[in-house]
Amino acid sequence: MSAVLQFTAIVAAPFGAIGVRGDENALCELVYLPPSYKAQPPQNALAERAALQLEAYLAQADCRFDLPLAAAGTLFQRKVWAAIAAIPKGQVLTYGDIARRVQSAPRAVGQACGANWFPIIIPCHRVTAAGGLGGFAHQSDEAGFHLGVKRWLLAHEGVESY
Repeated sequence: MSAVLQFTAIVAAPFGAIGVRGDENALCELVYLPPSYKAQPPQNALAERAALQLEAYLAQADCRFDLPLAAAGTLFQRKVWAAIAAIPKGQVLTYGDIARRVQSAPRAVGQACGANWFPIIIPCHRVTAAGGLGGFAHQSDEAGFHLGVKRWLLAHEGVESY
């Protein structure tokens, strides 16, 4: 199976693309993809809904997502993801802020952020380090693809200090 066929849709994005994985019942994963991936039409009705909502978000950050998500993550990760999902568009919190909310440690919050199966929908890009951008998708290379995605998403939502 080719890498492209493992997605039920691939949505073009200003930073590359977003791969959609899921079936007719639930979205299983979103994946940030580099520009080498080309758009792929949706393979089922839910992938089409996801693609339309992702395209709407990429055009206007005020878009709200209404997609069924497959069960994923540990109890702790889901607790962190719920705290992240509550961060309003255009705002950021630090790993430490989220850690205090879930009564944990910043490093554990960072690990849960990196394990997020539904980026953009659960906006882990809105979580930063106390002194800067922090990592993203388990990446911390300042010039790397994933941190470029994080910077784009924050700027798209009106956060300009990163």
